[in-house]
Amino acid sequence: MAAIATKDDTSGGALGHGLDGYGIADVKALPYYKPTPADISISNRTPSDKKKIFFKNVNIFDSTGADIYPGDVLVEDEHIQKVGKFEFSPDADTLVIDGHGKKTLLSGLIDSHTHLSWNNSPTLDGLTSLPIEEHVLHTAQSARTYLDCGYTMCFGAASAQPRLDLVIKQAIKSGMIPGPRTLANCQEITTTGGAIIPSISKFADGEDAMRRAVREFISLGVDNIKLSMTGDYVHETMGSEETYYTLKETRAAVDEAHNRGKRVCAHARSAASVRLCALTGVDVIYHASFTDAETMDMLEELKDRIFVSPAINFPLESCNGAATPFGLTPEMAAKKGLVKEVEVACEVMKEMHRRGIRVLPGGDYGFAWAPHGTYAKDLVHFVNLFGYTPKESLLAATALGGEMMGYPELLGKVQPGYYADVILVDGNPLEEMELFQDTSRLHAIVINGHVHKNVTAA
Repeated sequence: MAAIATKDDTSGGALGHGLDGYGIADVKALPYYKPTPADISISNRTPSDKKKIFFKNVNIFDSTGADIYPGDVLVEDEHIQKVGKFEFSPDADTLVIDGHGKKTLLSGLIDSHTHLSWNNSPTLDGLTSLPIEEHVLHTAQSARTYLDCGYTMCFGAASAQPRLDLVIKQAIKSGMIPGPRTLANCQEITTTGGAIIPSISKFADGEDAMRRAVREFISLGVDNIKLSMTGDYVHETMGSEETYYTLKETRAAVDEAHNRGKRVCAHARSAASVRLCALTGVDVIYHASFTDAETMDMLEELKDRIFVSPAINFPLESCNGAATPFGLTPEMAAKKGLVKEVEVACEVMKEMHRRGIRVLPGGDYGFAWAPHGTYAKDLVHFVNLFGYTPKESLLAATALGGEMMGYPELLGKVQPGYYADVILVDGNPLEEMELFQDTSRLHAIVINGHVHKNVTAA
C-alpha cells in the first residue's frame, strides 16, 4: 500500500486555490457551527401495526460500545421503551418477535453518501437519461431497496435532478412509500470546467454565484448542500487530484449554507480540496483519498465536528473487474489512476481511524457495477481495507449514523427513548459481517415502530 500523500504527491499540494499561508491555526479559529436539526419525522404507522413490539430472546448489539448481550427489547409506538432483562406480559396489542437466542437485534444502518436517484446506469451521463416520470419511480424504488437492505438512515449526497430527493423524502415522510429517514440534497454545485457529469450539476463561478446557487437550493427545501470540488479518475480527462474550487468560492458556499442552518458535503478527492474543506468548515468530506500529512492534522483538530465518507466501493469495483462488462477493465482502471487512488485512500482511512476521525460507510451506489442493493459491502471493506474491527465497523454504521443525521440521542442505538428503527438478523454479525449482504438473513425490519418486514413467524 502507498503512503499518505504528501504535498509533492498532489497537483500542487497546498499551493494555488488561495491556500498559500494558511495552516492549522486557521482551522482552530473556525467559528463553532451547529446546524438546524433537519426534519427526520415519518408518519408511516398503519392500523395493522400493533401498539407494542416485544423482541424476545434476542442478542442485542446496542451500539453503545458494549459487547453483544442476551435480552429483550420493548417497543411502544415509535420508540424503544425497555432494553435488557425485565418483566413483561404481552397483551392483545403486542406483536411478539422471538429471536430464540440465535438472532441479533441492532439499529438500522446508515448510508452516509446516498444517491437515491442514481439509476444503475453504466455511463455517467446515463444518470439523467430517464424522463422525469420514470426517474421518480426509479428513485422511489431505490428508497425501498435501502429499507429492504436494513438501511433506515440516508444522508443525501446529490440528486440527479433538482427535486428528486425532496419529493421522495416527502413521500416517505407521509407514509405514501416505504423508505429510510432521509436528508435531502439537490444537484451538485460545481464550477465551469469542473463538472464530472454536467447534466447533474449546477454551475457557479465566483463568490456571488456560489451564494446564489446555495440560496436557490435552500429555497427548494434541501437539508444538505453538495459541492463537487475535484475530478474523478473514472472520468476520461478529469483526474481525482485536480481541484476546481478556490478558497474564496468554498468559503462563500459554506458561509451561505451555514447562515441558513444547513450542512455542506463535498466531493473532495485531492489534497488541496480536503484542505479547502478543513479551512472553511465543510461538514462532510466525501472520498478524501489524497489527504496529505498536514491536512490530516487539520482533520484531527476538527474530528468532533466533521465526518468523512470514503465511498471506497465504487473505485474498488472499478479496479477488480466488476466494470469490465461496461467497458472499464482492470488494466484501464490502473492506467487511469484508480488502482493508485484505492491504495492511497486505504492508507489514509487507516490513519484517520487511528486518530479518531469519524469515518462512515456507504457511498456512490447506483452505478451499473456498484448497483443499489449492494450497500452492505462497505461494512466488510471497513474491516478488510481500513483495519476496523467488526464492532467498530458496525458502530460507524449505527451510532455514528445517528450523529451524522443530527440526532445522536434518537437514532443509531438500541436504547430506551430512541426511535424504533431496528433490524433483526440471523446470526452474529460480529462473527459474519457478510450476512448483511443477504437480505434473506434480515428477518425483521422495523422503522418508526412500523413493521416493514417480519419473517420470524414463517
